[in-house]
Amino acid sequence: MDYILDLIMIPLQVIIVFYTIYYFILAVSGMWRRKEKKNYTPKNSFAIIICAHNEEAVVGQLVENLKILDYPNELYDIFVVADNCTDQTARIAREAGAMVHERENLEEVGKGYAMGWMFNRIYEMERKYDAFVIFDADNLVHPNFLLEMNHHLELGEPVIQGYLNAKNPTDTWVAGTFAIAFWQVNHMWHLAKYNLGLSTALGGTGMCIRTDIIKNYGWDCNCLTEDMEFSMKLLIHGIKTTWAHDAIVYDEKPLGFMQSWRQRKRWAQGHFDCGERYIPKLFVEGIKQGNFRILDGIIQISQPYFLLVSTFYLIMTYINAYVPIYTNIIYQILPVTVWTIIGIGQYLFPLIVLASIKVPPKVWLYYLVYPLFMYSWVPVTFLGYLNRHDKVWAHTEHTRGVALGEVKLTRMGNADKKIKK
Repeated sequence: MDYILDLIMIPLQVIIVFYTIYYFILAVSGMWRRKEKKNYTPKNSFAIIICAHNEEAVVGQLVENLKILDYPNELYDIFVVADNCTDQTARIAREAGAMVHERENLEEVGKGYAMGWMFNRIYEMERKYDAFVIFDADNLVHPNFLLEMNHHLELGEPVIQGYLNAKNPTDTWVAGTFAIAFWQVNHMWHLAKYNLGLSTALGGTGMCIRTDIIKNYGWDCNCLTEDMEFSMKLLIHGIKTTWAHDAIVYDEKPLGFMQSWRQRKRWAQGHFDCGERYIPKLFVEGIKQGNFRILDGIIQISQPYFLLVSTFYLIMTYINAYVPIYTNIIYQILPVTVWTIIGIGQYLFPLIVLASIKVPPKVWLYYLVYPLFMYSWVPVTFLGYLNRHDKVWAHTEHTRGVALGEVKLTRMGNADKKIKK
């Protein structure tokens, strides 16, 4: 070794190359769909759970939306957890037709606690359900959502994440760039992993979990990213999270930059918290069981770490260009031609995704400032790491109260015409 920093920088470059190749393979794998014969015969019963904290502006529209899903009414019920509410959430949800359960607990605060509380209540009911479906109060839901989840349950998939779409991608540049990020993750991460037979992760809303899974393995996921925690908990037991590309939920994206900053910082805190607790467990179980899918979960949960590592590497690269302090082996590991192909794909694949789902014209303008949004993840993630042990829940305010059919939504297909009629 020519430089003392080679002790750090050479292994670091190997890690950078590994993750880069991994991401490229996933991106390519997300450019196509599996051919599958859909089974749309309704068989499974669903308990739909909406956890709502002061969501009077949006919860009514979601409940009304859920009442007209293309699925037999007798096979699903709608439950709203009015969690520590000080507004009219409970009244509005009840008037809209939901079964409302009011929870008051100022010590155990957060969506994870509310979900666990509601799961237990439903287990005590006389009626039994085949699966839980979880939505956030600000969502709108595609009419075919339960049909698609029913299909995946019939395939033997016990834990399923739906397609996370955007309700308001043209409201502001922040909402637009946030939506672009989600669309890319949907195709170049979730769909890609499903195509390859790997486990993806739950995304907080649009989730479907067979009731016996939670009963057998417990919930007890109360960190800031309870969805990721539960996915990793199940993966250790060999249960993978699958992807339902056509079970679409429309999420309200943050309108302002600081609102998105706080939300993303909370996600980063939760990811780091989960990473500390689950990366060692995933490694041990993956080696013990010889299960690549479990080891792959380490990559899933280590993404915030990789962002910090790659940022450090980028800074060191700039310094090294002027004052040589380490040996650059990047182009010895992979030739320039391969790096060129990867670089082209990095810009081409997102455009293919946006074109394939026919995003509104305004979104293409927001794509010009998309890099700015992505670079803002660096300080957000760094602060998330510093505050990774802070588990105080920060509520995201939702104000975009619209009904299904009142706004132009991507990937609605023929359902859009039916609703407007």
